[in-house]
Amino acid sequence: MSTVLMSTIVFVTVVRHHASDAELALAPVNGEALLTHTVRGLLALPDLDLVVVAAPERCADSFSAALRGFEERCRIVPGSSLEHAFDSVEKEIAGDPVILVHDALRAFTPADTVRAVADAVRAGSPFVVPVLPMADTVKVTDAAKVITGTEDRTYLRTAQTPLGFTRETFLSYAVEPSLDGAHTVPGHPDAMRVTNAFELKLAEAIARAGEEEVL
Repeated sequence: MSTVLMSTIVFVTVVRHHASDAELALAPVNGEALLTHTVRGLLALPDLDLVVVAAPERCADSFSAALRGFEERCRIVPGSSLEHAFDSVEKEIAGDPVILVHDALRAFTPADTVRAVADAVRAGSPFVVPVLPMADTVKVTDAAKVITGTEDRTYLRTAQTPLGFTRETFLSYAVEPSLDGAHTVPGHPDAMRVTNAFELKLAEAIARAGEEEVL
């Protein structure tokens, strides 16, 4: 296989909070799998060289079907490990590219957010995370579930994806995932994880709005 000089590579994975999250990536949104929307949105960015989708073994065939037609710039790797996904394409990666890791369930992350993360890495930040300020009031409870105080939310943030890395920081993260030490850029409300019926309705609305803009 010939070496391809890549400036940016994206690993799409299911960031598991529940056992069913991989199946959620196949949930229909406006007639297509959520995963299809995720990868199409990434491939619409011309400066992304390759999207590598880490497909859990039990869903590998379904993931492949959802991404049929994207083969030119998209690779599907059975197995959910980031290390394994990286090993599968390492020989094609030259130099020190920008590496992004994106949650498959954040299908409608705006292009500007993806670019902001990649640009921050190119500007010298070795690890970058898009975040949003915490909007809700955060209460502290004790073991008896009694509220004991209010957390100062001034510096609290909710983390989104894609995460941005240099090669070195990516390899460290793949072994021991942690967001400690990451530089932050502004996230976006549309970059929500789509995990329940209400969020699916929001995703449908975002998808339809996108189609209307194209028309």
